[in-house]
Amino acid sequence: MLFIKTTYQIKSKYLQRTVDLDVYVPANLLGNEIVNLLLVNDGQDLLQMGLEDHLLELQNKWKINPVITVGIYAGEQRLLEYGVANRPDFKGRGGKSDLYTAFVMGELLPFIQKQFGKTINGKKAFAGFSLGGLTAFDIAWHHSDIFDLVGVFSGSFWWRKKDLSKDYTDDDRILHEMVRETPDRPNLQFWLMTGTEDETADRNQNFIIDSIDDTVDVIKELMKKGYERPRDIFYYEMVGGKHNVPTWGQVLPKFLEWAFAK
Repeated sequence: MLFIKTTYQIKSKYLQRTVDLDVYVPANLLGNEIVNLLLVNDGQDLLQMGLEDHLLELQNKWKINPVITVGIYAGEQRLLEYGVANRPDFKGRGGKSDLYTAFVMGELLPFIQKQFGKTINGKKAFAGFSLGGLTAFDIAWHHSDIFDLVGVFSGSFWWRKKDLSKDYTDDDRILHEMVRETPDRPNLQFWLMTGTEDETADRNQNFIIDSIDDTVDVIKELMKKGYERPRDIFYYEMVGGKHNVPTWGQVLPKFLEWAFAK
């Protein structure tokens, strides 16, 4: 099965800019398949990650159902548009993440519905890398009526309200707080990945890098809400994995097979 890659542009009233999209659609669909949808932040990196080759191999081996993938290009204000909506970090980063959420829900999804709505009948997933992964988690968490799955590669779960030098404690991590404060339990499944060489920082000096600590602590918060492993949460720790596109491209097939398995 081949893919047709098309580039689209959406003029966003929320973001006040044009958003580029790369959309990968399986060719020669018969009309009786289960067809899933995957949105990906930092979609400009998907070509370098070999997305199309990964999808082709998995589908040709009958390991996954067909997937329409939408790669959302980041803009020049990525550090403002990505984050946890209405909860900027201690430097004010993420100050426009509520507008990015509005773009996804109010402009992007209606566009996808208009283009492919009759085709998509399977699962809907949102994924991202680093800060884009934090953003995907946040949007899916608050819109579990739309999304079924979230994938986070080396997520920026350190996102915090205070500088480390300003009486910081781990309770100042924004996403962990958001999960704790949510009264209900969104109907979602989670695929979370870190690399053992994501970074070198170890703020609590426990000989475990912060990216692993922060991700494991997200899992702990999810389990306190009643989510279970491995049914609801899959954690993948890549030995030697770094905070970069080659690492994420290497593990991308593992996420795709988990998310869209036949």
